[in-house]
Amino acid sequence: MKQNKLAAGIDPKVKLSLSWIFVVLLMIYADIVSLMDPTSMIRERMVGTPMSVEFLLAGAAVMVISIAPVILCWVLDYKVNRWVSSVIGAFMIQQIIAGGHGPFYVLFETVEIASVLIIIWFTWKWKPALKPE
Repeated sequence: MKQNKLAAGIDPKVKLSLSWIFVVLLMIYADIVSLMDPTSMIRERMVGTPMSVEFLLAGAAVMVISIAPVILCWVLDYKVNRWVSSVIGAFMIQQIIAGGHGPFYVLFETVEIASVLIIIWFTWKWKPALKPE
């Protein structure tokens, strides 16, 4: 099986962490661009009605859950990473789909979902490094 020489030498935890960072940055930037869209529900909510503490707490929880895998992939065993990435990935895909609207958001959404699916696939293909004898 031929591997990409550039990617072959990178620690799987580095690949995974960078992939999660990529997804989180896309999510954040999609929300920022949504604030510029006059028809955006996010902008309407931010400018119009004051947000409740519960709404803000829910938003904070979503972002904490989205950012957590960046660190978790470094501290969890590869087998646990498979499940954590799958569960958090499924949660994030649901949040991404429920998120926004408009052509710009569809582009972000497509790349985000594809990236999360690649992360999940990668964690299930991840094999532990052989320990030297």
